[in-house]
Amino acid sequence: MSEVIGWGLAVLAVAAGWMLYGWRGVLLAVTITVFWLLLQFTRALRAMRQAGQSPVGRVGSAVMFNARLKPGLSLLQVIQMTRSLGERVSPEGADPEQWRWTDDGGSTVTLDLQRGKLVQWTLVRPEPTGDEGNGQTARAAPDSEISDRLTSR
Repeated sequence: MSEVIGWGLAVLAVAAGWMLYGWRGVLLAVTITVFWLLLQFTRALRAMRQAGQSPVGRVGSAVMFNARLKPGLSLLQVIQMTRSLGERVSPEGADPEQWRWTDDGGSTVTLDLQRGKLVQWTLVRPEPTGDEGNGQTARAAPDSEISDRLTSR
């Protein structure tokens, strides 16, 4: 939710509380607003605590992380997804900010954020080396072979 909308709703709640219930309505509206702010603060602290226990810039699978991204995510939402703080790529104060996460296979996802919101991202996967492929590729059996196997039983 936008800051302007959030604070606008808080002011509207205080005004409605005053008009409907007087000072008791104002007290209720302020209490609800403070409770909402505490919920947001607790959410941010929980995400930072989880991220602080993980290595910086690491993610379980960069490909799966890439698949879950969508424009408009906040940095806090991304940190909750990865359970890790990203490695800052861009210099301080650069626009857009760039953050990178890497998995154990060497694949990286670099995020571009403007005003704390995700605008674009890039997945880079390393080229396979000669040891990994061994020159063999998996081949799917054609449908005719599968049906021949099933009918021969």
